[in-house]
Amino acid sequence: MKTPVWPLLLALALLPTLPAWAGVETFYVGTYTGATGSQGIYVGTLDTDTGRLGPLRLAAAVEKDPTFLALSPDHRFLFAALSDGVASFAIRPDGTLNAINRQPTGPNICHVSLGRAGRELFAAGYDAGTVSAFPVAADGTIGPRTAFIALHGSGPNPDRQTGPHIHSVYADPENRFLYACDLGSDRIWIFRLAAHDRLTPANPPATIVAPGLGPRHLAFSPDGRQVYVANELGVSTSTFRRNPTTGTLTLLDTEDNIPPGWPKGTGSGEIVMHPSGRWLVVSTRVEDMITVFAIHHGFVPGPPLQRQQIVISPAKFPRSIALDPSGHWLLVAGQLDNSIAVMKIDPTSGQLTPTSECQSVGSPVCILFAPVPR
Repeated sequence: MKTPVWPLLLALALLPTLPAWAGVETFYVGTYTGATGSQGIYVGTLDTDTGRLGPLRLAAAVEKDPTFLALSPDHRFLFAALSDGVASFAIRPDGTLNAINRQPTGPNICHVSLGRAGRELFAAGYDAGTVSAFPVAADGTIGPRTAFIALHGSGPNPDRQTGPHIHSVYADPENRFLYACDLGSDRIWIFRLAAHDRLTPANPPATIVAPGLGPRHLAFSPDGRQVYVANELGVSTSTFRRNPTTGTLTLLDTEDNIPPGWPKGTGSGEIVMHPSGRWLVVSTRVEDMITVFAIHHGFVPGPPLQRQQIVISPAKFPRSIALDPSGHWLLVAGQLDNSIAVMKIDPTSGQLTPTSECQSVGSPVCILFAPVPR
């Protein structure tokens, strides 16, 4: 009996609809433009089987320092923090970006994030210590600002803490609260997310950390019940228990990111949660280090975080790090040596190993994995 030909023909006909990058993840890089030679936002690929990087391409020519990036939940739109505003882009099938619009915010916007439904965009203003909110339409358009909050306070560091400096903003997993890390006043401000993109202070309105720590970025545990904060000035990581009903944060512990005796100051950069929820990875910029913390849950004796490994960063001044969705690779953005480097992470032990894989791009600030719509 002859084998029917039609199943083979059908399979060949369906080939064009299969993913063009099977085993390959797409990521975007936000940068400082200008003297570094960067022209805007770049796009690259990572082979998750081998750790190889594809060439970085310009995804969108953007002035005004498109630094930190955020991705819509449906993966159709990308948002960027600019030096004087926020911008939105549509993601094309080839990975390049089509500019949609911009909205002004004031000077030195250093971080953006989205509400969990992708209908609100939040922006952190570093210089003036502000938090802003904007509506996002179904087509990715950013509407006029609906909330603008100027915060207050200071800290003991005379060079970095003479006033509030909001470094990042994050909506919680339930989309009920917004958390704003204030490096300048040693606070994590907490806001209730209300209708029409309004922000109202929670009760209490902030959690105060130890003087001089300078909270910078945070990460949620997979269940949202723990919050981990990278303290830039203290070069440490704090663990908080989070009450999802009230938004309150209760400090559990703070661990140094670097060995005892190392100088503090401009230190911690980015903090990321491993997809398994077993490890935290934190970058330290001045000393060019990457730290892995093992996460201990309530049924394990000891502090909630245990420093497991410190490894020298393969990229100089690791401003940003990002774990690929498979959890096998860590990308490191070297702001001072203009590079994106690859480290392998063992999914069983969490141990990091540098690789020789590297691509060049001017002054990278943020790495964001983003599946490209097909």
